[in-house]
Amino acid sequence: MKKTVAVVFGGESGEHSVSCVTGAWVADRLEECGYNVVRVGITVQGGWFLYSGGSEEMRSGAWELDGSRLFPAVISPSRGDGGLLVGGKPMRIDAVFPAVHGRYGEDGTLQGLLELSGIPFVGCGTFSSAVCMDKIAAKLICASAGIPVLPHREYRAGGVSPEHAADECESAFGYPVFVKPARSGSSLGITRAVCREELISGFEAAFGVDDKLLAEPALASPREIETAILDCGELTVSECGEISSGSVFYDYDAKYVNGDSVCTVPAVLAPGLSDTLRAAAASAFTSLGCRGMARVDFFVCGDKWYFNEINTIPGLTPISMYPKLMEESGISGAQLVRLLTESACRNSR
Repeated sequence: MKKTVAVVFGGESGEHSVSCVTGAWVADRLEECGYNVVRVGITVQGGWFLYSGGSEEMRSGAWELDGSRLFPAVISPSRGDGGLLVGGKPMRIDAVFPAVHGRYGEDGTLQGLLELSGIPFVGCGTFSSAVCMDKIAAKLICASAGIPVLPHREYRAGGVSPEHAADECESAFGYPVFVKPARSGSSLGITRAVCREELISGFEAAFGVDDKLLAEPALASPREIETAILDCGELTVSECGEISSGSVFYDYDAKYVNGDSVCTVPAVLAPGLSDTLRAAAASAFTSLGCRGMARVDFFVCGDKWYFNEINTIPGLTPISMYPKLMEESGISGAQLVRLLTESACRNSR
């Protein structure tokens, strides 16, 4: 009998539109593999609906306006409810494929709900999702595992004024400086400051996204190198890929809007460096308690390299690096979602 997989997409974060595109890509690949697909969309306002339409409306964002095909739905934390409730009535599903980026999707909140429900789901569990979403926590754990990270400072909203934080960063790092929300993705809220005015504005912008942020020095002409990891019983670590940004740094516009960024797969690296970074990616994945999938990002500057961040629900869109890296490893998009879904069902408790 065909398995039924619920793809949960959308969400309340600033990455809502990207999550819809990821969800459409996943749904299409699952259908290629012969699964019954149930589309569960979360609106920007936080409403949950079963959407009976198709992937094109998901990609365009039109699904949220299609009231005739939206049916109130929730995932119940009570294991006796059958998991997914549509209009208060149980609908049997065999697994969930989370495709929600950012807060309330990638940060352990959705994973906690799924663990309570007892529904098998793709990807990291509650703890590792939460830790990996927090750039500061992830850096601390990776550093303890011997993986190089850049020096950084942590700031909390209300704990210090932007002016005082700027004083500390100027003393510690000089310029340029990156200011980043600690728990946001798709480069939302990140600024690169080259003077005090920009630095103060960067703190204000970052605090508009998260109440916890970090500041770190900007490297001189760093290369952005990424690896993809697939964990379905044994780790598959892809070859390294390189992002050449179409902006000053790889911000949201460079990733999804201007189309000027270039992905090179495999990356051209010094002898032995690819193996070093792939080993570091596997170490980070294991140290952070990950499972299923993740994309691990590094900065390379001359003969030095640093762990930047890890993404436990990496972008799965036609232009995303994770599926491109997996394809380079001989794993198609359809194979990828099938392996992840089968592994989730097999290892459920």
